[in-house]
Formats: sequence, C-alpha cells, structure tokens
Amino acid sequence: MRKILICGLFTSILLIPQNVYSEEKTYVLAVDDHTFDIVYEVDADVLAMAIDQELTSLLIGLENTKDSQFTIDFQKEILSAENDEFAVLVNGLEVEYEIFQDSSDYVLVFYVSEETEEVEIIGTHVIPEFPVGVFFGLVLMTSVVLAMKKFHFFK
Repeated sequence: MRKILICGLFTSILLIPQNVYSEEKTYVLAVDDHTFDIVYEVDADVLAMAIDQELTSLLIGLENTKDSQFTIDFQKEILSAENDEFAVLVNGLEVEYEIFQDSSDYVLVFYVSEETEEVEIIGTHVIPEFPVGVFFGLVLMTSVVLAMKKFHFFK
C-alpha cells in the first residue's frame, strides 16, 4: 500500500508542473469584418497577434516567456503556405517546427526560449486585404465612369 501511495505521489509531482505552466488558450483575431479563433499553448503571456499582409505572416508578441513548447492551431484561411512549408522565426531566428493539419486547420509546434518576445510565422498566402465584393464594386464603378465618359455625359 505504501509503495502505491509513494508512486502515486511521485507521479503527481511530475505531472503537475506540466499542467500549471502551460494551458490551452484562445486568441480572437479580428481581420476586417471577420474574427478567427487561434488556439495556442505556451508558457508565456501573449500580448497580441496580427496579420502582416505585405510579409504574408502572422506576428505574435510575447512577454514573460519561459523555455517551453509553443503549440498554435489556426485556420488555413488565415495563413497558408505552398507545400505546407512555413518559416517560423523566434526573435528573428528561424527555428524547426512540426506541422499537423486537417482539411481546415494547421497546428504548428516549435520551441521558444526564455525571454522570447516575438514569433513570426511566414506563409505564402494570408487573408485578402480587400474583400472580393469591394474589388468588384471598384471595377463596376470604374466601368460606369468610363462608359459615361465615352457617351459624353461629362462635358
């Protein structure tokens, strides 16, 4: 009985720190009129997440980071990469990562060291800057103006 109690106590002590230091959290990313839930787990405080459309990347600001594994789950609609080959930068240095996916989500897992302040996940496609409807509206307005000019509505 005593051996079982000691083994149980020892196992509990080993497992508790893993659960205390990192728990799964969700960040709600707002882009234009859409919101996306990004699920992550890391032993750090996430300050903010943002899409950089010019660099086709997801930027993540961190503070109070401890040596830990960073797991992030995001929709392919937010960020994707050709052949599923992302570049993951931790404080500006490229790191290795593992990738898991299903039909609509990517899950990336990589290591962050103590005092990490910025993570950047670079893909090849991000959420479009303008909704498709805005683009078609702009094309329609331009066509109407050109047609009016051709038929001399402007003098």
